[in-house]
Amino acid sequence: MHPQRSELGEFLRSRRSRLLPEDVGLTHYGGRRRVPGLRREELSQLAGVSVAYYTRLEQGQSGKASDAVLDALARVLRLDEHERDHLFSLAGQSGRKTGARRPRPERLRDGVRLLVRTATMPALAIGRGTDILAWNRPAHALLAGHLDYSAPDRPTNRPNLARMVFLDPHCRELYVDWKAKARDAVADLRIVAGRYPDDQALTALIGELSVKSQEFATLWSAHPIRSCSHFVRHFQHPVVGSMSLVNEVVQLPDDEGQRLAMFMAEPGSPSEAALRLLTDLSAEGKATMAPQRSA
Repeated sequence: MHPQRSELGEFLRSRRSRLLPEDVGLTHYGGRRRVPGLRREELSQLAGVSVAYYTRLEQGQSGKASDAVLDALARVLRLDEHERDHLFSLAGQSGRKTGARRPRPERLRDGVRLLVRTATMPALAIGRGTDILAWNRPAHALLAGHLDYSAPDRPTNRPNLARMVFLDPHCRELYVDWKAKARDAVADLRIVAGRYPDDQALTALIGELSVKSQEFATLWSAHPIRSCSHFVRHFQHPVVGSMSLVNEVVQLPDDEGQRLAMFMAEPGSPSEAALRLLTDLSAEGKATMAPQRSA
């Protein structure tokens, strides 16, 4: 079975399992179900497709589904915008899956690198597989002052945000709600993996995390889908203490899959004072939490 078709089947099953008959207007006559959620025949009936066709689609034995079929499935499964886009991406619709070709090697434009390095707030450039391509001193001090500042400049040994979340003990202490951060990291990787199924480095990262982190493997199997573009994140920083920061993540339209992330504090808040102190310490080279090591 083609890996992408297998992913499509797993995604459909995960979303089918979270719905009950009464959620979609069907009568539930009681009795124990062998599997949770909607049955295939119930979903097929509501979507207006044959049970045999849907079964082949879920088992990866069918060709590309039409837009009409995918729209019907998304409607019945109550997919949100990001989940719907992910469904179309996994189904291989050329009109929706603009990033399905084999991606180019990661290179950061000089202009983006300059923007990151000269920003006064914590800022970093993130590759499609969550590699850190560049960060400024405040971002380094905020997220990973225990790592070598120059590590993003080494393509074979760059820090990786997803790997840090699950395999770096520092991150478990840094994020107040580490579980929420972990869910967001997996949800973001799910979207990226659907867009770039031929990215070997991304596939290797997912395999590594699945083997080394049971928490990652459990979250990955649940198929969370969420575009992590803006949120408030709470930190317990080892140098300046508690901070609540607004995190905005912006897609770079001319750079395949790359994003720019920035962290800000509400003016006049204790978090702004703590972030300003951290920024000042980073400029003086005093924000390192431990002897530096490579990522």
